[in-house]
Amino acid sequence: MSTAAIVMIVILVILIIALVTLTILGKRAQKRQEEQQAQMEAVKQSISMLIIDKKRMRINEAGLPAAVMENTPKLLRRSKLPILKVKVGPQIMNLVCDEKIFDSVPVKKEVKAEVSGIYVLSVKGIRGSNVAPEEKKGFWKNLVAKAKEKAGAKPL
Repeated sequence: MSTAAIVMIVILVILIIALVTLTILGKRAQKRQEEQQAQMEAVKQSISMLIIDKKRMRINEAGLPAAVMENTPKLLRRSKLPILKVKVGPQIMNLVCDEKIFDSVPVKKEVKAEVSGIYVLSVKGIRGSNVAPEEKKGFWKNLVAKAKEKAGAKPL
């Protein structure tokens, strides 16, 4: 057998082993996430709140309880989370928002939210409807849109 064939076989075996390990780890992570989601759904409660502000902040800057910092892995402490500053009754607190709904959360409005601990799962407007924000376009899409507008094409 030539050396090229041996090298190709070794590379193929390594790729197969890597693929099998990634699928096993992916299934474990997916199962763990489904369990956590089921726990959060079980303990969620509906709260009326006024949203004061929303930002993406690091955990240590967000003013979350110390227990949250202790339970967060060291690698995730520097990542930015979607944080909502809300007023629930007379108390002002910071809550972590779900990434999926962060862009649609209205600021300076009173909303009815599904909350599990310090995690906001969903938000519904009390007065009026939630206005979905306009999707942000990337640099290239903006450039193409401006070029089409100058050329006389109608925007979609």
